[in-house]
Amino acid sequence: MIPREPSCTIVGASAAGVSAAIEMRRGGFTGSVVIVDSDPHLPYERPPLSKTLFGSAGQELVPIYPTETYSDLGIDLRVGQRALELDIANRRVRTGHGEVIPSDIVVLATGLAARRLDVPGSIAPNVLTLRDAADAQALSLFVKSGGPLVIVGAGFIGLEMASLAREHGVDVTVVEASPYPLSHSVGPVVASFLIDLHREQGVKFVLGATVTELTGTTHAAEQVRLSDGQVLDASAIVVGVGAEPNLELARNAGVDTDPAGIVVDHLGQTNIPNVFAAGDVAVREHSDLLRPSRIEHWDSSVRHGSAVGATIAGSPTTVSEPIYAWSDQYGSTLQIVGRVHPTDQFVLRDGASPDQFLGYWIRDGRIGAAAGLGASREIAVLKRMISQKLPVSPEELRDRDVDLRRIIKSSRSVI
Repeated sequence: MIPREPSCTIVGASAAGVSAAIEMRRGGFTGSVVIVDSDPHLPYERPPLSKTLFGSAGQELVPIYPTETYSDLGIDLRVGQRALELDIANRRVRTGHGEVIPSDIVVLATGLAARRLDVPGSIAPNVLTLRDAADAQALSLFVKSGGPLVIVGAGFIGLEMASLAREHGVDVTVVEASPYPLSHSVGPVVASFLIDLHREQGVKFVLGATVTELTGTTHAAEQVRLSDGQVLDASAIVVGVGAEPNLELARNAGVDTDPAGIVVDHLGQTNIPNVFAAGDVAVREHSDLLRPSRIEHWDSSVRHGSAVGATIAGSPTTVSEPIYAWSDQYGSTLQIVGRVHPTDQFVLRDGASPDQFLGYWIRDGRIGAAAGLGASREIAVLKRMISQKLPVSPEELRDRDVDLRRIIKSSRSVI
C-alpha cells in the first residue's frame, strides 16, 4: 500500500520532469516531490541552445522556472546528482552522492543522449554534439573562433546551427545522408524550400552522402571524408544525426523498454505500478502517430509531463493536442503541426517561396499536418482545424486569399 503522504522522485529536470512536478503540486499532491538531475544548472529551456551563442551578451541559459517557484511549491530540486539505481522492491532511488531517496512513485524523465558518429577520428575534441549547456558552451567557442564548420545531419539542430553560424559569418557545409533535410517531417517540397533558404544565406550542402572518416592531428579533426569521395576541411564538426533514449536506469529496474524508449500507456504508466515515464524518452500513443513512438519536441514534452503530473495527483489526463514543433532560422520561424503520413495528399499554398510558405497534408478530407515558414497566424488557426477535424477543400487551402478562419466559421454554421 502507498502511504497516506506518498513520496515521488522525478529523475530528470527536463521540460517533462519539471512540468510533472509543477502539475502535481497544482493538482493537490501533498507528498514529497524530489527532482534529481546530473546537470548542475537550474532546469533550463533546451530549444534556445541551438538558436543563440551561449555566453554572448544577454544570451545565457533560460530557466524553465525561477528558483523561487520550486521552493514556494515545496519541490526539492537536487541538481548535479545522477540517479544510479531505481530500487523498485524497496521504493527508493539511489544517487551518485550516496543518497537514498524514498520513492513510492517514480517519474522517469531521463530524456535523450546525442547519437555520435561511429567512424575513425570521431572522438576528437572538436567533434561536437548539442544536448545540454556544456555542449552549447563548447559549440559557441568554436563558432566564435571562425570556420569552416561542417555539420553532419540536416535535422532541426543541424539547420539551426547552420543558421546561427552563418549569422556570425562562419563558412558552413551541411552533410546529409538523405536527398532532403527533414524529409520525414515535411516531405520533399518543403525540404527543397529549406535547402534554398539556407543556400541563399551561403550554406553549402552535400546531400546523399555519409561520413566515412575524420582525419587530422591528435588534438583535432581537420578533414571530413565522405562516402562520395569528397574531403571537407573543418575547424569543428557538429554532429546532429539523431538521439538515443537514456534507458539504463529503467532497464536495470525491470521497466519495459524497446529500442526507441520506455514503453508507457495512455497515462504515462509503465509496466511497473507507480513508475511513470514522461517526455521524449517515452514511447506512447498519439492520434497523430501511426504507431506508438517517441515525440522529440519541447511542446509535447511539456504537455506530456503535465499530463503525467496531473494523473499522479489524482486526475487521470491524456495528451490530445496536435504535435507541434518549431525551428528558428534566419529570423523566421518554421512551424510544424501534426505528423505527416505516407499516404497524405500534399497541398502547397499559392505564392510560396523559400522565405515564406505554407503547406498542408490532407488525410480523409481533413488536415492531418501542416508546415509553414513566416506563417505564425495561419499555423495557430490550423492547430484548431486539426484538433476539430474540420473537413477542408484542397482548392480553398491552396488559395492564398482564403482566410483559414473563414473555413472554421463555415464549418460551425453547417453544424
